[in-house]
Amino acid sequence: MAVRKNQANLTATEKRNFVNALLELKRTGVYDGFVRTHNEFIMSDRDDSDRVGHRSPSFLPWHRRFLIQFEQELQKVDSSVTLPYWDWTTDRTANASIFGADFMGGNGRSRDAQVTTGPFAYSTGKWNINVSVDNRPFLQREIGAAGTLPTRAQVDTVLAMPVYDTAPWNSASEGSFRNYLEGWRGAGRVHNSVHVWMGGQMATGVSPNDPVFWLHHAHIDKLWSDWQRMHPASAYLPAAGTANVIDLNDTMRPWNNVTPAQMLDHSAYYTYA
Repeated sequence: MAVRKNQANLTATEKRNFVNALLELKRTGVYDGFVRTHNEFIMSDRDDSDRVGHRSPSFLPWHRRFLIQFEQELQKVDSSVTLPYWDWTTDRTANASIFGADFMGGNGRSRDAQVTTGPFAYSTGKWNINVSVDNRPFLQREIGAAGTLPTRAQVDTVLAMPVYDTAPWNSASEGSFRNYLEGWRGAGRVHNSVHVWMGGQMATGVSPNDPVFWLHHAHIDKLWSDWQRMHPASAYLPAAGTANVIDLNDTMRPWNNVTPAQMLDHSAYYTYA
């Protein structure tokens, strides 16, 4: 059974193996395929039309499947690798271990936001940005320039919400655990605010260009898992017959062979430590 660990608890070897697997997926072009997929969906998902990956009930199962697929690609490179998660309620500064030169690298420099430290710095020649919104070929970050990270208290408030989702099943949904975790409502703006706080590519549709994306979304997935454990009687909603969103047993693009119902239990794939 694969175990996803808090990045703060990874050994030096675990960090190195994870980074090396990322670099190999980048080298072969597999990595950029994931960036393209995410950008295609975030650009097409709108409140008033068909939506799958964002602004909708399937935000959580869609990203769970997306992360599983990516993790499986990493494991083709190194079977020991699993996705770590970044608990930004604890590791909240640009000096946190996640941003060390031996792992994700640090903030971008002031004049152009280019990341110059760590394994994903442009100068290494191993991390060119090929799926871009501005044609700049380097990883960019502007950590802390905009917004704030959610606090533990804000996360706990969202986890206490008992209803998975509510009409109109988009970014306007009130009383919706999914929508408040996704970050369109609530004081913490949980998921969205982390993207904004990171800046650079993380604040765009091509956010997976920054490897921090995977650690952030692994934490969001863990929080969904925590919520499921806290509210075992709370079902995925909507169940059936809802226009423009993915119901419980509808298939999700781009895979077209997996439903939210099949993503509710992650234990066949991994556990969290």
